[in-house]
Amino acid sequence: MRVLLDFEFTEEQELFRKSLREYCQKNLAPRLMEIEEGCRIPYDVIEGLANLGVLAMTSPPEKGGAGADAVTAGIAGEEIGRADVSCATAVFYLVPAAWGYIFSKYGNPELSRKVLSKVARGRAFLGIATTEPAAGSDLASIRMTATRKGSSYVLNGEKIYTSGVREVMEILPEAGGFLTLARTDPSKGTRGMSLFYVPIKEVSGEVGVTYLKEMGRRGISTGGFSLKDVEVPEENMVGPENRGFYICMEGFDLARSIISVVCCGAAMSALETAMDYIKQRSAFGNPLAKYEGVQFKLAENYAMLDAVRLLGYKALWMFDKEQREGRFTRFEVTRVAAEAKMLAPWVAFNAVNDAMQWYGAYGYMAECPLQIALRGIRSYMWAEGATEIMKIIVARELLGKEYVAYR
Repeated sequence: MRVLLDFEFTEEQELFRKSLREYCQKNLAPRLMEIEEGCRIPYDVIEGLANLGVLAMTSPPEKGGAGADAVTAGIAGEEIGRADVSCATAVFYLVPAAWGYIFSKYGNPELSRKVLSKVARGRAFLGIATTEPAAGSDLASIRMTATRKGSSYVLNGEKIYTSGVREVMEILPEAGGFLTLARTDPSKGTRGMSLFYVPIKEVSGEVGVTYLKEMGRRGISTGGFSLKDVEVPEENMVGPENRGFYICMEGFDLARSIISVVCCGAAMSALETAMDYIKQRSAFGNPLAKYEGVQFKLAENYAMLDAVRLLGYKALWMFDKEQREGRFTRFEVTRVAAEAKMLAPWVAFNAVNDAMQWYGAYGYMAECPLQIALRGIRSYMWAEGATEIMKIIVARELLGKEYVAYR
């Protein structure tokens, strides 16, 4: 008889989870403050993750990756989020995990092999650049253009709020680049957009770089770049011409699903730290853990995190089934990924926020790790798709496209 539901990881996945947790708890978790205050992930940590086969792990072995499925990629994201609750290392991991899969699937075979093998070794970074100063959630309004010039394309425009700009420009020894969305046929709206790999440190043309300072996730940079008459060869196009918008939507499904379990990992770690604290801290003659006001909040938040975590893994499982077996439609996967991404950052944020209250004034101090988690998790209410956009996506799939009020 076929088993329809199984809430366990495979034996191989469980062994991977245990080995990664052991590494992260030993080598990453103790360096949280170093990452937060130094605004950089120590390179030996990056090398360690590379040696474990975690970086760009969704890419096939011939391109330097491990050929990992989406569920295994989610396990890695959750464990990294548990160890570095600022979510900085999780960003460094998950962006190439999600978009490396897309690059490997749709990109030029030789170019994607060359780039992803460097990313897998921790020598380079692969990012995603879609957001612009006047086009964030409204991705249909991007202005960057890519004009064909013989066997090349010339890009002009600006991208902003992009993770990994400093890593590419200054930190990593072999730089890397960004999958960059641009208009190739402005008359066709979303059907006239294409995706390009742009190694911004190496291209010809004028590149301007901006670095931004975030309230959290300080271990990885956020910035932007402008391109003026930047020329890239046609083999840098990722997927067919004018299909870039739809290819990006596929990448967002995977990224959003991984993000949901990253948020749960960071918040669960924060709750576990808080549970130790409330057992030790006494007030009015009893440990805080004995008071129902504390217990009820703990129970509510733990249960919510447990539920959302399962939803995140359902989204990852569905992504695998759709990609490898055609079991689900792309839109079915998109809806569940949006549900997970819609809920996880808020559930995780509220859990950490409630736990901070148990610490009293210390919870507001810079030394308290929970406030680091709070600021990191908060970023995912925007990153890879704002909460409001997730709600629009879910409603669209439930009601039908004819009820969408936006183009």
